Amino acid sequence: MVMRWDEQKPDDQREQGQQALPGVGELVRSVRAPEFAGVVFHEVRARSVLNKVPSSSSMPFGWTVNPYRGCSHGCAYCLAGDTPVLMADGRTTPIADLRVGDKIYGTVRSGHYRRYAPTTVLAHWATVKPAYRITLADGTQLTASGDHRFLSDRGWKHVLGRSGGAGQRPHLTTGNKLMGTGGFGPPPPDTADYRRGYLFAMIRSGGRADPEALDRSRAYLAGFGIAESSTLIEWPIVRGDDWTKGFLAGIFDAEGRCSRSTLRIGAADRDILDGIALALKKHDFEHVIEDRGRLNGRCTVRLTGGLPERLRFFHLTDPAVTGKRSIDGIALKSTARLGVTGIEPLGRELPMFDITTGTGDFIANGVVSHNCFARNSHTYLDLDAGQDFNSQIVVKVNAVEVLASQLRRRTWAREHVAMGTNTDPYQRAEGRYELMPGIVGALARSGTPFSILTKGTVLSRDLPLLAAVSRDVSVGVGVSIALLDRDLQRSVEPGTPSPHARLELVRRVRDAGLPCGVFVAPVLPRLTDSVEALDGLLAAIAEAGATGATVLPLHLRPGTLEWFAAWLRREHPELAGEYRNLFARGSYVDRRYRRMLAERVGPLLRRHGLAPRVRRRIVADGAIGSAIAAADDEPVWPSGSLPAEAPGEAVVSQGQLELL
Repeated sequence: MVMRWDEQKPDDQREQGQQALPGVGELVRSVRAPEFAGVVFHEVRARSVLNKVPSSSSMPFGWTVNPYRGCSHGCAYCLAGDTPVLMADGRTTPIADLRVGDKIYGTVRSGHYRRYAPTTVLAHWATVKPAYRITLADGTQLTASGDHRFLSDRGWKHVLGRSGGAGQRPHLTTGNKLMGTGGFGPPPPDTADYRRGYLFAMIRSGGRADPEALDRSRAYLAGFGIAESSTLIEWPIVRGDDWTKGFLAGIFDAEGRCSRSTLRIGAADRDILDGIALALKKHDFEHVIEDRGRLNGRCTVRLTGGLPERLRFFHLTDPAVTGKRSIDGIALKSTARLGVTGIEPLGRELPMFDITTGTGDFIANGVVSHNCFARNSHTYLDLDAGQDFNSQIVVKVNAVEVLASQLRRRTWAREHVAMGTNTDPYQRAEGRYELMPGIVGALARSGTPFSILTKGTVLSRDLPLLAAVSRDVSVGVGVSIALLDRDLQRSVEPGTPSPHARLELVRRVRDAGLPCGVFVAPVLPRLTDSVEALDGLLAAIAEAGATGATVLPLHLRPGTLEWFAAWLRREHPELAGEYRNLFARGSYVDRRYRRMLAERVGPLLRRHGLAPRVRRRIVADGAIGSAIAAADDEPVWPSGSLPAEAPGEAVVSQGQLELL
């Protein structure tokens, strides 16, 4: 990917209100790039790169190198929670109420046009951001963060940006026209009058309808008594808003159809035809009556105004038959008045929501909205789980030269150096900065053994180099793979490489002649801890050629607990009480659960040839999980994840591993 970084300028520190970052080094510049929307890279000249691990730590290494602080795997845009999103059944749902797996509408490019297409919600999350109100010519108002992007007639544009200098990026201005269906209307209230209107239309039309309409009719009829039911076939003296909305919904379910973006309703009964026309007029729908001189006298009422009016009809009346509400394949062309008339800050921060979809976009209150392809990946189990971890990335641009200098010191004893135990050295930003080849080369030239722990497939780029230096120094490689279920992975680890991609990384590492241990972490109680799930995952890991594996249950550090609790309440509320019991004593899961998992995992690891080669009882500092059969044994680093000089059976102290 070609990245436009060379054109970026340092942020004006006084203008941005930023200060030099204490304890890190000299701040060279702060870079914003379109490829990392909402992320600031603080390039610093570090004074030290080789960091001593505290002597009290039980880690099997004494030194670490972390060229980055923070992680650029994630990004976030976000909309206010009450923003309606167009569902695949033609209805709308507030973005805050969406769930992973929901079917909604996005767009795909086909030929010369974008066209509406169903897609799936792959991830859903919340944050808090400064809010801005975008007002459109048709009266639609959208509340979004400054980083959010909408599709205009001139391409994707952020809510806020600059025309030049730092922070330059395409952004909305008054006069821009957004693309989409036009603003969504409110759904009809489910009143007795609405139900009467619906049933009147269904009965007078003869009840010829799809099963969805018949089911609705039966449910509505059950709410009326026998005496009252006889009045349902009579035209009411006063046809109020609710009755006419129900009538239009019912007559569309019985006699309506859609072709392309045109909605038509047929009728042979002149009273019904007049009733349709009057109801449409009451709700300001423009329409024409088409009389083709048929012998049965059947005429058609055609709604004009294209897709915007068609969707307004659906939302205002809410027909029951979802198949007739489809807009699949309709080109993204609209006469809706979607020009931007105002962009104003609300002066406060609000809860914001965003999603990941299969098409990369969705329809938010009638306009095409860009979704975030990744959220706070790598932070949901970190102490530093806030937004700054994702959006304020410190890059030690002089890491290679500083490390080389430190390794040349006479006092350097060529001890094992670990990378990736804090932040991922192969996060997306490494694709631009390319610090790791120089770091690997400096360690190898000094004769220093090292290990790498990662979730990032950028590691594949450096496999030839790692294979070459492994002839001179010992190299350990560890990869984290939590589960195989792609839908669950998108929900709990959105933005990270897929399980398939990480298994392929293991395979490539082994094909390069390098060892590769796998951390099955975190195991989520009642979600990924079944024998079937663990057996399938370990079988795939073994098939990829891993030299070993260790299994670690969920660990909830302070800062992570709040995020995970919110995720659990949203995605699996039925498990919230059980998790409170499992983690009643703090960050570590209940000992009885750890013992159960150990007993379950031990035979599976042995079956797939992934268990440690040497087994002995080890007592550690509260580490959790188990990679061996004995119920109280502590987990050990998987074979291949540490260089040969490391202890043969080193305990995994998960509480000190940020990446896991």
